Amino acid sequence: MSNNFEEEKVLKSIGGNVRRERTFCRMSQDKLATLAQLHVRTIAKIEAGELKVRSETMKRIQRAIGCAFSSLVTSAPPTTGA
Repeated sequence: MSNNFEEEKVLKSIGGNVRRERTFCRMSQDKLATLAQLHVRTIAKIEAGELKVRSETMKRIQRAIGCAFSSLVTSAPPTTGA
């Protein structure tokens, strides 16, 4: 059960990172899906933390957004200047 909880935590973190980077670029889910050649439902499920994501899919998303790969897969929230 602990393993499942950890997996859910990781998926939610990745999904939040994708959403953060996408919205920072003022990009809609539909636009990201088009650029990454994915279905918009796939993007929605990734952002909701409901879908296991293959590394190739993450690379497609990363290229479409134009951000660092690490910003999508890192579990620590980004730090901002206080």
